[in-house]
Amino acid sequence: MPSSTPLTFSAHDFQPRCFALVPCAGVGERAGVGGPKQYHPVAGQPVVAHTLAALAAVPRLQAILVVLSPDDAAFEQHVPGFEGDRAWVSRVGGASRAESVANGLDELLARGAQPHDWVLVHDAARCLVQPEWVNRLIDECQDDEVGGLLALPVADTLKASLPGLGGESRVQGTVDRAAKWAAQTPQMFRLGLLRPALLAVLGEPQAAAGITDEASAIEALGHSPRLVLGAFENLKLTWPGDFSLAERLLATRPVR
Repeated sequence: MPSSTPLTFSAHDFQPRCFALVPCAGVGERAGVGGPKQYHPVAGQPVVAHTLAALAAVPRLQAILVVLSPDDAAFEQHVPGFEGDRAWVSRVGGASRAESVANGLDELLARGAQPHDWVLVHDAARCLVQPEWVNRLIDECQDDEVGGLLALPVADTLKASLPGLGGESRVQGTVDRAAKWAAQTPQMFRLGLLRPALLAVLGEPQAAAGITDEASAIEALGHSPRLVLGAFENLKLTWPGDFSLAERLLATRPVR
């Protein structure tokens, strides 16, 4: 017969934890490096190795989940040092970032994460991230009702373009940069809020094109994520020139 003794829980059981989720299933075609950009070497290590080392230096992260493509056979070869109780890998990546992150959230649930836990989604290609920036995001968002993201106020003049003759682009007009921010990652939201937000997006393919990060999915539900000051160096390696810039920036950093 089942025991009649009621289950007991400590306050610790209800304290939200922080998990990092790194979607790493893309091919990085714009980077022009002849393969997935997350494995391209920068300062002697693959891009994603720098990213994961920085996240691993944040003790407040309960675990770091890397979401790979189902046919990715290269990760362990490129990042042999990603191991231990906090280093998780799952080959559940999808056709889009939103699908990869949603599948990763399901994996976190299967591994014991709870809806009230925080998930910090970070681009594999933002290899210049620093632990102190991640800690700043956690500090400012851990008591927020919605969550938030690292971002920078836009400093440059913004131009809207229109196609010209011969494939050239020409200025259509100047966009007001007041109150404009450039989104970065990590982006930090509770699992129980982010998962339904992404599932709603994935259920409407026509709307999915406008959802380019986790915050935009949260916004689509009517919420306003918090903007936390990021850093200029927290750039996403996207174009060929970004890799040489990252190489120079990493060379100027002290060895931890």
